[in-house]
Amino acid sequence: MADYKTPGVYIEEIPKLPPSIASVETAIPVFIGYTEKALNVNNGDDLTNQLYPVETLSDYEIYYGGPPVEPAGAVSVLFDNSSGKLQVIGIVDPTKRSKFVMHYCLQTYFNNGGGKCYIISVGDYTAASISPDALKAALDLASREREITLTVFPDSMNIDNVDKYYDLHMAAIEQAVTLQDRFVVMDVYRGNADWNTDIAILRSTDDHPGIAGEVDILKYTAVYFPRVYTTIEYNFNDNVNPKIYYDANINVTSKSLVDDSGAAVTLNGTLASIKASYNNYYNQAKAAVTDIQMLLPISAAMVGIYAQVDDLRGVWKAPANVNIINAVKPEVKINDLEQRTLNVDPQGGKSVNVVRSFTGRGSAIVWGARTLAGNDNEWRYISVRRFFIMVEQSVKNATEQFVFEPNDENTWVRIKSMIENYLTEQWKAGALMGTSTKEAYYVHIGLNQTMTEVDIWEGRLIVEIGLAAVRPAEFIILRFMHKMLSET
Repeated sequence: MADYKTPGVYIEEIPKLPPSIASVETAIPVFIGYTEKALNVNNGDDLTNQLYPVETLSDYEIYYGGPPVEPAGAVSVLFDNSSGKLQVIGIVDPTKRSKFVMHYCLQTYFNNGGGKCYIISVGDYTAASISPDALKAALDLASREREITLTVFPDSMNIDNVDKYYDLHMAAIEQAVTLQDRFVVMDVYRGNADWNTDIAILRSTDDHPGIAGEVDILKYTAVYFPRVYTTIEYNFNDNVNPKIYYDANINVTSKSLVDDSGAAVTLNGTLASIKASYNNYYNQAKAAVTDIQMLLPISAAMVGIYAQVDDLRGVWKAPANVNIINAVKPEVKINDLEQRTLNVDPQGGKSVNVVRSFTGRGSAIVWGARTLAGNDNEWRYISVRRFFIMVEQSVKNATEQFVFEPNDENTWVRIKSMIENYLTEQWKAGALMGTSTKEAYYVHIGLNQTMTEVDIWEGRLIVEIGLAAVRPAEFIILRFMHKMLSET
């Protein structure tokens, strides 16, 4: 410290700190699908086929609107008293309900811990069907944003062709492989009464329509099954005037219905037609409509869980053994025996992560943590793949400052110390195995280590990094045996 003798204020410049590495965001998804509108309210620009960020559901609704109004006949109500106990049942006709579920899925995303995300609207609710070509074209827009780390197509489950569904996701997976900075989350396409057939189609590679590819491709995606029934409510309100309820679009029927006096009552009309004469039945019917459990794919909810787990624990923690918020029950109840062939595919190695219900623990728990390359020893787990993506992109961003620096010992030492400091912090946080940093990672750089003289002449600076990433305890084995008393 300088020897100050005269009273006054002195300025000291702190020497430049050594370069450091900041971790990139790990759970920033892009949702590609259909919206009510696509309008930038700040300047009036059309946001259709544009990439735009939102941070909350309210933000989304400002720019992209609300859910679609369900068409007439999509939902009906049955008053059934044939057993002697009145049941008021809300019924959904899946062939008539709206195919656009982006807004509904965004609700599950934010409710399960999701935050900032990007939206690409490829059209509005006037579209005749879900266009896989339109969704695929939007991938090019998504590739231009480096912050994106997850890709999801909420509306894609309603594509009318299984081949086109998997072709779309193969395009997304191939983009992830090329960019190496993102991960694809998808659902098993449902098109058959027997769900085993749907699983077989997913795993098909010979006659394709399923997901084809080697481990290097499949490690960039995870697939989930089954869909879940949720507490998300159908929209029967005019989005322009929310106070107008579409009573005329919901049919009401009855079976063996009697009033308090025992007289037979026949209901056969719409909510609007029974309101005047049967106000009590009208209110019961409206309650039944509200209580209908909406069936939704879970890919959007899963990326919300990814964000939740990353924030609370870290990207190295497997996004599993977590209950899905808003989920009431899985579409299909899977038991241990059935999950064996889903979790471990002895032929193609394509693992399917299952959502299960466990009494006393949760109605819809994520009970799987594998990538689609489920039999690969290196890239079997989602957390390992996503942790490597984070480290790779973080180190890549930090080392860009050394482009065109002298390829000499001074630069090598700076780069190595910067990376080692970063990896030490990851090890301290619990992301790497080992009782010491030597066991957790290594960083090699230098002449005759990672580079030859030819490499240096041709401007190549090569760094080799090895990581001992933690892996989830997928199978916990408890061994019990009789403890025999000694004869003595």
